[in-house]
Amino acid sequence: MTNPHCSMPEHGQVHAPHACCRPQATSDKAISASEIPGFWSDQSAWSRAASNTATCLLGCALGDIAAMTLVPLSWPTIQIGLLMAIAIASGLASSLILETAILRVREGFAWRQAIRAAFGMSLISMIVMEIVMNVVDWFAMGGIRLPMHDLHYWLAWMPALIAGFLAPLPYNYYMLKRHGRACH
Repeated sequence: MTNPHCSMPEHGQVHAPHACCRPQATSDKAISASEIPGFWSDQSAWSRAASNTATCLLGCALGDIAAMTLVPLSWPTIQIGLLMAIAIASGLASSLILETAILRVREGFAWRQAIRAAFGMSLISMIVMEIVMNVVDWFAMGGIRLPMHDLHYWLAWMPALIAGFLAPLPYNYYMLKRHGRACH
C-alpha cells in the first residue's frame, strides 16, 4: 500500500522511507510556476494534493471540533477568541499526531524519525487550514458561540470544513509539483 503522504516512486523504483517528505533535487536555476507550461493542469498532482489535504483536514478537524465542543462544557464562560485559539492549537496537535502515526505505521519510520518528519511537514498548510476553518465557522454561526445541541452549530462545520480543505489545496499542489513535497 502506498502512503498518500509521501512522494510516490517512479515505476520500478524502491521507495526508501527516509526519503519521504524530502524535496526532490532541483536545478540551481529556480523556475517559477508561470514559466512551466501546464504547471497547474496536472490532474495526477491535483489528485495527490487533494488526498494529502484531505488527510490533513481529518487530523485538523478532529482536534478542532473536539476542542470547540468539549472545552465549553468544562468552561462555559470562555471567550470565543480564546476558544478559537485553543481549537486551532488542538487541531494542529491532532494533525501532527495523525501524521506521525501514518509515517510510523505505513512507512515504517522509527518513532523519533516519524515525529521529526511530521513537524517538518507543511505547517503553513495546517495553519492556513485551521485559521480558515475557524473564521468560516465563526461567520457561519453568526459571530456567536452556539450551544452544541443547536443544529446550526453542527451545520456550520460543513462550510468550515469545505473552506478548510480548499484554502491550502493550491499551496499543497504547488509544493508537490514544484518541490516534490507530498507530505502535509
